[in-house]
Amino acid sequence: MNTKTAVRLTRQLRHPLPLQRTTIISRRQVVPSSTSSYHSYDHPTPPPYSDTAKSILSASLNHIPEHGFTRKSLSLGAKDAGYLSISTNLFPQGAFDLILYYLATSRLKLQDSVHGRDGHEQQWASGKIDVKERVKTLVFDRLRFNKESGVIKRWPEALAVMAQPTYVPQSFAELSRLADDIYFLAGDTSVDTTWYTKRASLAAIYAAAEVYQTQDQSAQNADTRVFVDSRFKELESAQTGVSSVAEWVGYTTHSFINVLRSKGAQI
Repeated sequence: MNTKTAVRLTRQLRHPLPLQRTTIISRRQVVPSSTSSYHSYDHPTPPPYSDTAKSILSASLNHIPEHGFTRKSLSLGAKDAGYLSISTNLFPQGAFDLILYYLATSRLKLQDSVHGRDGHEQQWASGKIDVKERVKTLVFDRLRFNKESGVIKRWPEALAVMAQPTYVPQSFAELSRLADDIYFLAGDTSVDTTWYTKRASLAAIYAAAEVYQTQDQSAQNADTRVFVDSRFKELESAQTGVSSVAEWVGYTTHSFINVLRSKGAQI
């Protein structure tokens, strides 16, 4: 069962094309910005949001801490953006459309974490920090966005929505994009047999960390950092072969699913 779960996750990851890179969803396709897009391995470019949809979704993010990932937040966002509440019909998946928008914009913020003002790029230029540590830093950055945006207390609701069978494929696809983008931004250029397992392992670690973060009451999510460090150490111990890594990914993912089930998710 664990290995099958790992295979399910890795199937969401596209194999890299060594001589070709295509543009992933850019910041300009999600929110207006003068920042140029960056590239990652063989990610298809999804259709951009319309200006109306972007305005409503962006405004709706402000209401998530109070109203959660709900149509209520979308309605309030539409009002804030100057549109009628009926404009929320632009989002046939309702709350899940808002969740996807939050995930995409948060993922794209990692670009600024590296290349933006006071980003990691200058520190990493020395070459003294290896890819593994860079990856871990970006995982912490992405988790920090959950806390800074105020959505963390609402995240169990989002996890339950994403775990619904209808939305699982899109949820896993977005998680795989996050793992791929993190490795790309961390400077990983390897194209070998570990391409799948590295990303599947990272996706499993991040998914488990988000669940842990929803219960973390420590200052600055210090306990979550310890949790993530422990998972990376476990992964290093498992990296003796593809099969052992797959088993580790399967176990971690299965544990993550069990936590979701304990919260009422029907999966």
